[in-house]
Amino acid sequence: MTACMHDHAQWPGGETLGACRLLTPRTTLAALSLAREGRVIDLGQSVQADAPRIPPNQTPYVMSLSARSAATLKVRRAMGVENEVGSNLERVGMTMHVGTHIDALGHFTIGDRMFGNRSAEEVVGDQGLAELGAEQIPPIVTRALVMDLSGLDGGEHLEAGRPVGVADLEAWCARTGLEPREADAVLLRTGWGRFYMTDNPRYVAGEPGLDLPAARWLTERGVVAIGADTMAVEVLPGTDHPRILMPVHQHCLVEAGVHLIENLALDALAETGAAEVCFIAAAPKFTGATGAPLRPLALI
Repeated sequence: MTACMHDHAQWPGGETLGACRLLTPRTTLAALSLAREGRVIDLGQSVQADAPRIPPNQTPYVMSLSARSAATLKVRRAMGVENEVGSNLERVGMTMHVGTHIDALGHFTIGDRMFGNRSAEEVVGDQGLAELGAEQIPPIVTRALVMDLSGLDGGEHLEAGRPVGVADLEAWCARTGLEPREADAVLLRTGWGRFYMTDNPRYVAGEPGLDLPAARWLTERGVVAIGADTMAVEVLPGTDHPRILMPVHQHCLVEAGVHLIENLALDALAETGAAEVCFIAAAPKFTGATGAPLRPLALI
């Protein structure tokens, strides 16, 4: 199998885009050409009050109405407004890592080190990230490989703690005749998404996912994002638990500049049988945030 091996150490100084620098008008047009049927598949899970989360760092999604139509209608009548106009407005409190979301490059550190050899002491503040925040995640329109690995062990889903290794990825490539290439996204379906909002305690207690060698295998090929139908993309508990925690996050975000997309809804896409699709994901520009909610789409 031939592949373009990417050297992460070659990102220019002051780099903020990471691997997304590989996205070009050419890769965008190539991705759009994959849409043959004109079908749009929604890959986003819901964001709601009881959405799965891992406490204590991940706080719950909370919404309250700060203005109600009856009250605003009364105020506007007092102002002399003649038409019956009321409005409803809300306030929301949440971590950016609830529901389907994308991790910004500033989400993780290796000690004090952040992507681009930045110092966390200089970047991380009380009001968010001075660099590498969600506002610096560019819109992503690119080819995505849809690696459906859910049946590898003979069932409908992989089990928690089941690592997806290099051999699993290579076998999928051999079976489909496709392989990751520069500027691709890779979407991993493990079948674990079936527990999102149906069995949240199970969903967050552990998950199947990438081990570190498999993550490196993908980033070396120049992918810009890796997504999965799980909370963390990587296998939990990890393969060296409890001594090593979240090594895939450290490698992808800090060393490779590759975004992770979590809590994807991939079942409907898998039902189409599509192995490569046009993938679209645009993160809201929450300045200084360590991630952002996402409603990604697949065009087939």
